[in-house]
Amino acid sequence: MSRVIWIVLDSVGMGEAPDAADFDDVGCNTIGHIMERFPDLDIPNLRSIGYGNINGMVGVKPVDKPLGSYGRLTELSAGKDTTIGHWEMVGIHTPERFPTYPNGFPDDIINEFIKRTGVPGVLYNGVASGTAIINEMGDEMKLGKKPIVYTSADSVFQIACDESVYSPEELYAMCRTAREILTGEHNVARVIARPYIWDGEKYVRTSNRRDFSRKPSEPNLLTLIKNAGQSVYAVGKIEDIFAGSGITEAVHTKDNEDGMDKTLEALNIVKNGLIFTNLVEFDSTWGHRRDVEGYARGLERFDKRLGELMERIGNVDGKFSIDTIVITADHGCDPTFKGTDHTREYIPFLLYGNMIMSGVNLRTGRTFADAGETVRELLSVPGNLPIGESRYMDVYKASLANNH
Repeated sequence: MSRVIWIVLDSVGMGEAPDAADFDDVGCNTIGHIMERFPDLDIPNLRSIGYGNINGMVGVKPVDKPLGSYGRLTELSAGKDTTIGHWEMVGIHTPERFPTYPNGFPDDIINEFIKRTGVPGVLYNGVASGTAIINEMGDEMKLGKKPIVYTSADSVFQIACDESVYSPEELYAMCRTAREILTGEHNVARVIARPYIWDGEKYVRTSNRRDFSRKPSEPNLLTLIKNAGQSVYAVGKIEDIFAGSGITEAVHTKDNEDGMDKTLEALNIVKNGLIFTNLVEFDSTWGHRRDVEGYARGLERFDKRLGELMERIGNVDGKFSIDTIVITADHGCDPTFKGTDHTREYIPFLLYGNMIMSGVNLRTGRTFADAGETVRELLSVPGNLPIGESRYMDVYKASLANNH
């Protein structure tokens, strides 16, 4: 039996990418700048695997004898968002940027949305901070029952509604309609449902967010694993990012703690295959909100849960299992940087498991897909990804033994 537990630390980049200037991101470094503010950040488990030993890592102290293999990956695709980052990790190259709307969506799109959903109109239709716009327009939305439509620097069509006016299910129906409308040149990466409530003092988002993504191309890592008869167990927003493609079972989560709870629970469910987890709070709660301390404390809490996971691997129903923990990010979101958007950064590539070589420096890979191609070989899944170089022969103990 073989399993990979792949955890994406959403937005935890590790320094500006070589092409950061093309994205106006020169000087960004998510983990490096957090460490500047909190040099005593307590992340012993990440460090033990080799997090601080990665080439180019800033601020995280290296260890003398890393327990895992470690490196960093460069993004090949033309973007710095969740969809493009996750897609590239599973072997999908996106050479052209998804459409964005710095001046709001065209009238024909908005008019068609109003017509097909039956809402009395929409509010705003421009670029906005999600937490700010619901408080700016929440009262008006409640009075007129007009959904708030907004976007960001990413390729997203976001719809925010008060749950006392439109239930989450009604909001999801609106999003599905928007997804049908947004095709061709307007085929945005994601339509996002942003439900919120009044907490007595202000409007706050709830955990009922859902993403409605464009369909990924095939083949990709997830479809190859599924077609090989193995599990692809999605935790968090993974199912939404891939529009369900290649997923055999999925659970959604409220926050990072819930994400780790469900990841650990999946060890009792998945016997062979991939447990694929996205921990979104680093991005949505702390990165975009530029909450440096919240980000730092979130990393410490994750590190404790990582320790639990490291202790749990290697056993399925009392039988030996070849288990590998893979840790990456999908982009950066430097909470100390200008603006509130994602940042174009390298991402870490950490591997730890009972058959993974310790102390192997994987240096710098040319694409996020190196992670996916390595996972494919770890699970002995046939077929190659369209992009990506496997590092299996560098890190897997049995493969090294067989080649000497």
